[in-house]
Amino acid sequence: MVPERSDILRDTTQQQQSASGLKFLWLTLVLIVIDQLTKQWVIRVFDLYESIEIMPYLNFTYVRNFGAAFSFLSEQGGWQRWLFTLLAITISVVLVIWLRRNPGHLWRQNLAFSLILAGAIGNVIDRLIYGYVIDFIDVYVNQWHWPAFNVADSAITVGAILMLVEAVFEPRRESQS
Repeated sequence: MVPERSDILRDTTQQQQSASGLKFLWLTLVLIVIDQLTKQWVIRVFDLYESIEIMPYLNFTYVRNFGAAFSFLSEQGGWQRWLFTLLAITISVVLVIWLRRNPGHLWRQNLAFSLILAGAIGNVIDRLIYGYVIDFIDVYVNQWHWPAFNVADSAITVGAILMLVEAVFEPRRESQS
């Protein structure tokens, strides 16, 4: 007996809905690898504070960030390394739990969690190995420079933006249906 098309579609839909957000961890792993490879490249190719222009408004500049975003608490003598490491590990554990509990079809939320997880782990690796985070992407206009960042920071930012977009627009979709 050949299954009908509607049975196959129903089974496929049930499998997709029963899968968890953990299926997005492949993206987390890929981004961690890219983050660490780019940082290793920077360490090998650049001297500290060395900068090369990539294009107008964008340089690659090797800097060390002993603090958090925007070098927050970078001048505090070292204790912040462990605070930010513990905080990132805690957030990572929470994100993995959320990914496990989230249905796989909530792809926007799972994508956001996976991006933030990748960034948190990428920067934790730096803090554990070096005691600081390696940053190198330098965006600027005239003499004003945005704080340098890296692939991990970019993943966190994009993930946070996705979460905000979903929080703003997703309730509207639910109320319309």
